[in-house]
Amino acid sequence: MGAGIAQVAAVAGHRVLLTDTVPGAAEQAIGQLRDRVKSQVAKGRLSIDPDTLDLAAVDLPALADCDVVIEAIVEDLAVKRELFAQLERIVGVDCVLASNSSSLSPTAMAAGLAHPGRLVGLHFFNPAPAMKLVEVISGLGTAPEIAERAADLAAAWGKTVVRSAATPGFIVNRIARPFYAESWRLYEEHASVPENIDAVLTGAGGFRMGPFAVMDLIGHDVNEAVTRSIWAAFGHDPRFTQSLAQRALVEAGWLGRKTGRGVYSYTGNLADRGSGSSAASRVTPPAAPAPASPPPRAVVERALGSPQGNSPLRPLIDRSDVAIVTGDRLTGAAAGLRRGLVELPSGALLAECEGVTATALSAATERPVIVVDRVLDPATATAIALAPSDGCPAVALAEATGLFQSANLAVFVVGDVPGLIVTRTVAMLANLAADALACHVASADDIDTAMRLGVGYPFGPLALAGQWGVRTVLTILDNLENWYRDGHYRPSPLLRRAALSGQSLPV
Repeated sequence: MGAGIAQVAAVAGHRVLLTDTVPGAAEQAIGQLRDRVKSQVAKGRLSIDPDTLDLAAVDLPALADCDVVIEAIVEDLAVKRELFAQLERIVGVDCVLASNSSSLSPTAMAAGLAHPGRLVGLHFFNPAPAMKLVEVISGLGTAPEIAERAADLAAAWGKTVVRSAATPGFIVNRIARPFYAESWRLYEEHASVPENIDAVLTGAGGFRMGPFAVMDLIGHDVNEAVTRSIWAAFGHDPRFTQSLAQRALVEAGWLGRKTGRGVYSYTGNLADRGSGSSAASRVTPPAAPAPASPPPRAVVERALGSPQGNSPLRPLIDRSDVAIVTGDRLTGAAAGLRRGLVELPSGALLAECEGVTATALSAATERPVIVVDRVLDPATATAIALAPSDGCPAVALAEATGLFQSANLAVFVVGDVPGLIVTRTVAMLANLAADALACHVASADDIDTAMRLGVGYPFGPLALAGQWGVRTVLTILDNLENWYRDGHYRPSPLLRRAALSGQSLPV
């Protein structure tokens, strides 16, 4: 990260001094940095003479005349405090001291400094030259003009700046935890296997990579340490609880690509593994059900006062070759339970996921039920997850599988857990985003921008909550919390307030 930040500053025309406690490390970083810039120039991505980059490897006292010093050292609060104490004795009074820490608070790092107002968080994302986002974090004592100088500097380097309060994880690492945590929960409950969870979150959720693949790329030691740090900082809040399965990987030394084994196994040399090269990976492909014949028809409930079927599953079903019949509202135990149920020829019902298990819906309707996970975009989705109720006949599951396969969707059958895969993950991302907004961690625009640019999500979680509807998100979370009753899914009070008032976020 330090070399990447140095590259950004040097390409922008600054004189950049690098220092490291390991002898020769700074010189090696400069050589690698120049090679990377030469490669970018050769590819036409940069138009700069690499030999003009003003870079030098120095000892710490040589930083005396610097205007800005950015640390990117080990994530250890005591070590960072000691470094900043040394820097304060070296640099001038107008020098900005910035930390690239991904989770440690500038407030804590500045404690004990004679001039704590000069210290600010300047969190780049890896790789720093390519990632557009920078979080500027103001500690309790950070002077407003120092935060402005840091933000202006990052903007001048071509970065998109978001402002964050000094809370655990800031914006991105705080809100992103469910992307990993929900997948670990599904794995630990044996609802599905990592390959299929990744396939559903990419094909149905629109994420560029599945969470297990991302964690293997980041390194489980790094990812688990961030989770554990945030969990501890929030007083062991159950929403941030670490995964015992991931802890086991770390203890075993199965850290991901860099060690050749994590959730998945990898081939190739260590340099390829560490680079994230796809040629170095060997991932077990997802296992979807065998092809099934689609049912001849599907009955979609008629909306009150409308001749059209009113199921939220309609956009997906419309992609299929199945004849759609608009029927009256269901009778018997299923009547009045919920809108939008779809009846298959076997008599089984399809229901869009709202955080209730298929077995619970089956008990309420006295019919077999198959819950259908949500998708980010029905027009572009390439995968779907289904969960049948206990005792659901094989013919009913085959009908549902054939229906969605005929809509050109890869179908993955998962265990009957509430919230399935996409639904619970996205609802929790929206929940933590709403909680961060309520706690004034950042503005709504900065939250959504940070999640799109910092971790490449296909949506801002607050905007997505508006798209699904705040009441829908709240219903999903309430249903999940009612099932588990462990505090993990407790909704943000801001979500409940917005749902009661009928307003969208922010309120």
